[in-house]
Order: sequence, then structure tokens, then C-alpha cells
Amino acid sequence: MSYNLFEVYGIELEYMIVNSATYKVNHIVDKLFIKKSGSITSDVENGKIEWSNELVAHVVELKTNGPTADLETLDVLFAENVREMNRLLKDFDSELLPTAAHPLMNPEREMQLWQHSYSKIYALYNRIFDCRGHGWSNVQSMHINLPFSGDAQFEKLHAAVRILLPIIPGLSASSPIFEGKITGFKDTRMHVYKTNQKEIPEMTGKVIPEQLFSKQEYHTGIFEPINKAIRPHDTENILDHHFLNSRGAIARFDRGAIEIRVIDIQECPKADVAIAVLIIEALKLLVSEELVTLEDQKQWHENDIFEIFNAVIKDAEQTLVESEKFAAIFDLKAPVSVKQIWEKIYSLVKENISEKHQESIEFLLQNGSLSTRILNALGEDPSEENLLKIYKELGQCLQENRMFLSNKTVKTN
Repeated sequence: MSYNLFEVYGIELEYMIVNSATYKVNHIVDKLFIKKSGSITSDVENGKIEWSNELVAHVVELKTNGPTADLETLDVLFAENVREMNRLLKDFDSELLPTAAHPLMNPEREMQLWQHSYSKIYALYNRIFDCRGHGWSNVQSMHINLPFSGDAQFEKLHAAVRILLPIIPGLSASSPIFEGKITGFKDTRMHVYKTNQKEIPEMTGKVIPEQLFSKQEYHTGIFEPINKAIRPHDTENILDHHFLNSRGAIARFDRGAIEIRVIDIQECPKADVAIAVLIIEALKLLVSEELVTLEDQKQWHENDIFEIFNAVIKDAEQTLVESEKFAAIFDLKAPVSVKQIWEKIYSLVKENISEKHQESIEFLLQNGSLSTRILNALGEDPSEENLLKIYKELGQCLQENRMFLSNKTVKTN
């Protein structure tokens, strides 16, 4: 079934499982699923939410069980499923950990692939790319799936998504620490994402998708080069180009949707869904051409957008955008901070957002990305002891669906 623009949404959230005492990753997604459903499976339907496995055995995904039009109570649904998972994981002395990256994990030593359904595909990925890197086994994100019907809607949505992609990490960055060290990137997940498939560069491209605005153009410009590049490696022909395409937003013509993948997971579903709502409203604004015409949106080359994106993954909301042309889209003057761009967007769409989500968005705009708040909490002490203290608090935020602020948290209803 095809849906029109902004008629329904699909949201996916990824979490890692850690030992509750040591906070080391625990490869027991299969045991969690057996505990829940009685058998080893790759998917567990739990009412309106579905649980799924991922490439590695310590990461579990929660997603809407099919498209949904209801974003108002979605964070509550996700939070209920988080709490249920945590109850089941108690038997294994384990729990879910939020944020886009474990601050202490060493993937060289600790990575384990999922060993059940689809394991043949994951093994092939591992053979081609060596999945022991952070870019494969220490990255958790939120994906937003947005529908389109036909080429005319795809053109509008793809043009708008490309424009918005570079500033999304300014809202969502939550991965400032790898292996106990401050990396210098607030969105280190996206920094490693850029190169984790360097063996076959056709798969990720420049992260920002190319100027392709029809199904035929997309097949010729993206899918065909990917299929050609993977053929020598995929001798059994088991990989699908829809999954191989790893740009920051990918077209899923098989289900009539564009999937946005540059969003780090937050400390709780309340924050995730609020970010999703703001991104969706920003895209509606761009699609309406109220800010800039479709033709002008289509003129942006991926290299120019990538330049902005590359700066934003380093400094998130504090990034200064020097491009006059990009600032002008939002009727602002360069240099302008990404925070100011999001504040402007929010002022234009606020009336379309419920009070509940407004509160979360205003908290984010006021206090900064989760990476900024984690770094503020760390202060001058990036010791393992302090890191564990902060990330255990983040685990509590996930359990209670509340937002994190430095060494204290803000309670929300």
C-alpha cells in the first residue's frame, strides 16, 4: 500500500544491552527474544511496537509495527517497551543503554555478530568490511521513514531531505566519547559512518544523496553502481541494493519511503520522538516551498551540503554555518549557528506541534544536544569512573523516559 507525503511514519530506535554491574556490552538479544516469545526469532511483535535484532548480538531495535499516523503518544509506547525489555533483562543482570555509542566499548575485542536468521548476510558483510569497527558495532540511531507516492512526491521529499540532512546532527548528536576518550566530534557515530564502508565507496557516497529526483534517475545513479561494485564480493547474490545503499537518507522504492539515518539515538524516547516531530515539521515547511522553491532546493550539489554536514558532526548545535546561500534558505545571514537555524525553524512550525513535544524541543534548544550535555557533565574528569556514573544516569533516564541535564535530570510528565 502506498501513502502520500506525511500521511504516516515509521520510527526505529536502536539500543544496546549492557551488564548492569560492569556496563560491558552483553550479547544476549537472542536470550531476550526467547524470554519474550519462547523461541529464537529475529522479530517479536508486541502490539503496536515490534522488536528486531541487528547485525551485532548486543543491539536490539524497537520500531513501529507498520506505519503510524500517531506521533503524539509514540514516545509512551516506546517507553513501555523499554521498561518491559528491562524487566526481562533483569534475569540476565542486564539492561538497555541509550545514546549512539558506548563510551568504553572496544569493538575489536567485544564485537559478536548475530548468529541466527540473516546470519549469512551479516557474515558476508563482516567478510567484506570487517565489522569489528565502531562504525559497525558501536552505533545506535533513530531512523525516520517518510512515505511518498510516485515520482512527483519523491522529488519534493528527496529535495527537502537533502537540504535538512546537514543540520540534523545539531539536534541529535549523542556520541562524543569512544573508548574512554573525548573524540573531538560531538557526532562521532556519523564521523565513523562516513568511512565504515570505504572498501566499496559506492554504498555510502558522500552521505548526502546525489541530485536524483526520480525512481529511474535513482536506479541509474545509485543502485546500478552499487550492484556493479558488490557483484565480485556477493557471489551468491544474497544482498539487496535497498539495504546496501548506506547514504544518510535512502530511498526505499520497495516500500515507497525515504529513510533518514543521520539521527543519533537520545537518552529517552521522549527526546527521540520530539526530534522526529521537529524534523518532520521542518520537512513539511521545505516541501511547501514557503522558504525556498523546489527548483532552488534541487540545485544544491551533495559536495556543498556535505561541507556543512562535516562541520556539524564536529560541533553540533554550536557549528557556525558560513554559507550565505544556506543561511538565506531560512531568511538568516551567515555566519549563523546551527542552533539559531533550528530556533528559526521551530519558530515557524511551533504552532503545528503539541505542547508536550514543544516542551522537549525547547529543552533541547535551550540546553544543547545530548553530546553537549554529556561533555558538560564530564567537565574536567573524563575518567572511567565518572563516565560510568554519567552513563548509568543515562540508563535511568531511559528507564524513566526523562531528559538528561548535566549532573541532574529534568523530570517531565
